[in-house]
Formats: sequence, C-alpha cells, structure tokens
Amino acid sequence: MPRRRLIQILAVVAMLAQMAFAMVTTAMQQSPTIDEPVYVATAEIYRQQHSLRYNPEHPPLGKLIIATGTAFAGAELDPAYPGNQTRLGRHLLYESGNNPFQLMLLARLPIIVLTLVFGLVVFFFARDLAGPWAGLIALALYSFSPDVIAHGSLATLDVPAAGMLLTAFWMAWRARTRPGLYVPLAGVALGAALATRASVLPAVPLVMLLVGLSAWRARTDDLKRRLLIAAGAAAGAGLIAVAVVWFVYLVVDPRLRWTTPPNLPDVEGLKGLAVDLLPFPQAYRDGMLIQFKFENRLFNGFLLGESYKGSPWYYMPVAILIKTPLAMLALWIGGVFTMLVVPRLRVALLYLLPVSAVLLLVTMTGARNYGTRYAIHLPMFLAVAAGAVALIEWKWSRIAAGLLVLWVAATSALTFPYYLPYSNEAFGGTSQTHLNLHDANVDWGQDLARLGQHLRTRYPGEQVWLVYKGSGVPSYYGIRARDPYSVPLDEIRGLLVVSDSRVALAGPRLKQMIATSREIDHVGYSIRIYRR
Repeated sequence: MPRRRLIQILAVVAMLAQMAFAMVTTAMQQSPTIDEPVYVATAEIYRQQHSLRYNPEHPPLGKLIIATGTAFAGAELDPAYPGNQTRLGRHLLYESGNNPFQLMLLARLPIIVLTLVFGLVVFFFARDLAGPWAGLIALALYSFSPDVIAHGSLATLDVPAAGMLLTAFWMAWRARTRPGLYVPLAGVALGAALATRASVLPAVPLVMLLVGLSAWRARTDDLKRRLLIAAGAAAGAGLIAVAVVWFVYLVVDPRLRWTTPPNLPDVEGLKGLAVDLLPFPQAYRDGMLIQFKFENRLFNGFLLGESYKGSPWYYMPVAILIKTPLAMLALWIGGVFTMLVVPRLRVALLYLLPVSAVLLLVTMTGARNYGTRYAIHLPMFLAVAAGAVALIEWKWSRIAAGLLVLWVAATSALTFPYYLPYSNEAFGGTSQTHLNLHDANVDWGQDLARLGQHLRTRYPGEQVWLVYKGSGVPSYYGIRARDPYSVPLDEIRGLLVVSDSRVALAGPRLKQMIATSREIDHVGYSIRIYRR
C-alpha cells in the first residue's frame, strides 16, 4: 500500500475514533434530554407492540434504529399504560423498574454508529469532488463539529435524517457515472430520510432533479432518448423513496392499524393539497398535520439576551453564527467560493448549496426557535463543500487550511464533554451561551445526573430549591429539592438551582428570586446555582 494512502486511512480512522470517544463519553454522562424519552418509549412500543399510536408526528425509521439498541436492554413496559407519549417516556425510564442509564446508552449507541457512518459519507463525497485531501478536510470539520457531536450522541432524529439526505445527494452525484447502480441507491437514501423526518420533504424535488441531471450526464444518446432516460431516472428514484417509506411503516405494523387523532387542523391551500397528494400512509400524512398544528402556535423564544414571543426570521442565521466554530465558518465560505471559481466544480455545487439554502429557509419560517439542531444539515453539506479548499493553488493555502482545521479541532477539544452548550469565541465561548440562546442550544435537560453528583460532593446536606426544565426525574439522581413556587418568597433559603432555559424565560416571580440571590456556581454550562 502506498505510504500516502496509508496516511490517509490512518487519518480517517483517527478522526472517527476521537469522534466516537467524544460521543460515547457524552452519551454516558448526560441525563435524558427533553425529546429522547418520547423517542425511546415509542421505539419500545414499536418493538414490543407493533403499534403506530405514539409519536405519529415523526415517521418511524429513526425510532426503529433506536430500537436496535434498546432491544438489548430487556426493558419492561406496561402494554396497557394509558398516558400520553411524554408520560410514557417517564414511565419507561423511571417507573417500570428499568435502568435509565443503561437504557439511554443503548438507545444512543445506534445513533452514534450511524453518525460515524455519515462521517464516511462526508469523506467520500468530498473526495469524489476534489480529491483525498478534500475528503480529509471535510471529515475533520464534520468529526470535530460540536453540533454534530452533541446531537449525534443523542437518541433523536435530527442527525439520522440529515445524514440520510446527504447520502441521497452523494448517490445522485455518483449516478453521473453509474446510473444503474446509484439512482436506486439515491432513492433508497431519500426514502430513508423521509421515513425519519418529514422536514426533509422540501429537498425531494432537488434530489429528483439532480438524479435526472446525473442520468442525462451519463448518456451520450440523442436528445430525446436522454430526456426520457433522465425523466425515468428521476421518477424511478422517487418511486423507490415512496416504497421505502411504506416499507418502514409496514415493518412497524404490517396491518397499518391507525386511527386519525382528534382535533387535527383543517389545513387549506397549497399545504393542505400537498398533504392530501402525498403517496404515503395515512399515519404519515396525519403526522404532518400534527406538525402544522404546532407551527400554528406562538412559542416563547430567547436570542442575544432578549426573550420574546414568536419567531423572527433571523433567529436561525444568528444562532448558527453563535454556535459554529469561527474557523469552520471561514472554511465553509472558502469552500463554496472555491467551487464557484473552479469550473469543473460549479455543477457539483448544485448537489450541496441549493438543498442547504432551501432547508435553512424552511427553518427560518418555522415557529419553534429551539436550536440549531433544526439546521444540522449545514455542518454536513458545507463540510463537503469546504473540502474544496484543497484545490486552491495559492502558495500558503494548504498551511492556512491546516491551521483553520487545527483551530476547529482545538475548539472542539476545549469544549469536551459539554458540546450541547457550545458557542464560539466571538460570543464568549461555551460558558456564555446561556446569555444568548436557550433550549436545545444550551440547556435541554441534559445535566440532571451531573447536578446530583455536584450537589452531593460540594453542597451536602443543604436545602435545595429546584426550577428544572427537562424530562428527567430529579429524585432518581439523588436530588432532594423543593419547589420554590410552593412557598412564599421569604421562606426560600439555601440553594436556588435553575435551568438556564428557565432563567432565559423567567417570569416575574423567578426574576425576583434570582435578583435577590447570588450566583455561586454552575453545572455543565446549563444549570445555575444561586445562594439565598
């Protein structure tokens, strides 16, 4: 084996190994985030009862992947439990005699493995476009991305959906040389993304268009025949994607027993027509209506120290600017610019930039300003684009690119193992994220276990008053705390412990409690400890 090739293989292994270490460590230390118990409990319902009745707002594939891990936990779950999906998650983790630490780790491990596989997709996609050094640069940005590590270590659906979509575009690109092989694979990957999150639907026309373009590029026949082959390839990929979605639903319940929930919104106009025309199971279409119902609500938000109601269009771009390493932003811009300048890469940009922009624009119109996880596709697609800087012929370009990659790696290492609340140096770093953002950007309920250990070691025996936002049960982690809302303000004495998301959206009473207390400590950059 040539020495250069060996070095490249060792670099890929090293980068994925450090990413695996970071994600597994994070997964072992964090308590369940707000969404995870719902997905894990739904995965167990799929596995044990083959029912679609829980969490219909999201398609099943991501939860089936989670179930491949929880199957080894031997979890007990009451088949007659009457609660909703939120209560079901708590019941599974804390009320059924199961070990939540073991169950959550087993649920997270399949997503971790999948995240590592997507790292290979990033590497090979960038290598196909601009060579092996481009692949290494792209993989470095992906494997050290705080956002990808944070959400790739959780039993959630964001990374699986984005990674499968990236795979679909990679297969579409490869169809330029072997359409007979890669057009069907593009359809399978697109179907897998659709079967994980309906939020990828806006990308479907782009995938089909690019599959057709690649099939056109692969042929040298006359114009009419090339057009027919291109149209057939696009339609074939679409049909395969539809078949994958149906297959996933049938895996959960071969009889597709489904009852439409009450109080679904009556969606009119183009949205309603689009839902009616979707060639997917009724459960899928009803799930979209549930999502539209969420989007019709008015949510609280927090950005740059200000709380608000609603969803300003600029929230997501600002949040991305805060939570993306500065050197990574520079390489993204450099990569896109390089692809525009290098003639042979301009067409390749069609496979990366339009989908990134379209999905970002969709998130900017959404009602829920809860985190950059809704745009987790950006660190994947733009990492591939960033690899193109390897083609810059300027004398010092490789040194500059190498230094920027090392800066990203150092940034990632310094935030270990607190990836979820990461923000870059321009906004004060990870310790200051809570001053600019809330919810899944900084405090998603992940530090309850750390809080229990912290209180036992540093503040044993002290009275604790807890205002916590999350899905965990504090008493399970040894936290003996009282509710400060249950007594008059002058009776609150001792330690006041508040989740940063609660601080960000504090009402008058909590603001008064905090104003009359002194901050003395924090846990995991997501929970404040005050003394009263």
